[in-house]
Amino acid sequence: MTSNQLLTPSVERTSFYNPPSIPALHVLSHPLYQHQLAHLRLAETDPRAFRQRTRAAATVLCVEATRDLEVQAVKGQGPLAEFEGDTVKERIGVVPILRAGLGLVDGLFREKKSLQPVEYYSKLPSKPTVDRVLIVDPLVATGGTAIACVQMIQDWGIPPHKIKFLCLLASEQGIKELLGACPGIEVWCGHIDKTLDAQGLIIPGLGDAGDRLFATLP
Repeated sequence: MTSNQLLTPSVERTSFYNPPSIPALHVLSHPLYQHQLAHLRLAETDPRAFRQRTRAAATVLCVEATRDLEVQAVKGQGPLAEFEGDTVKERIGVVPILRAGLGLVDGLFREKKSLQPVEYYSKLPSKPTVDRVLIVDPLVATGGTAIACVQMIQDWGIPPHKIKFLCLLASEQGIKELLGACPGIEVWCGHIDKTLDAQGLIIPGLGDAGDRLFATLP
């Protein structure tokens, strides 16, 4: 049975939710993104398909989040004639949060019992070598790991207005915690679910993204 067959058409949406209206928060409404998210939520989506759909969803998210990149006008010689075009002027650094963040593009992870972020790998140069940083993680649940990563990048020397946090899915609580603790950054999120359970899991969410990406489900 294909994943399309596992999704039941809905005549009327019964769980409609308006995300909080915050200027620094951008929530996607692109149909191609929502299509991938629906399949990512399915319990039957296997690790291989989960990775493929994560990459597809991340591509849409990244395109939407980078529309304001500075460009440099250029010209060159093509096969038939000289042409004019644009190239990206800014140096971009992509920072994935371990380990699930690798599915969007290994630093920070959240210890599952305490729900606190733990830094166990950081390979940043002593001084910034980029102009803008995109931090990527599939999920923002409690917001603790996201906040720790943003603060680490700021300590590295990147100003808040040059930091964007990209995630496939988030809880309302996590987004509010992140933007409250890290003013000046932008958050680009594919979708927001309202509920967060006692274990720090987004409901309905899509489960543990790291386990589903790397086939380490118990």
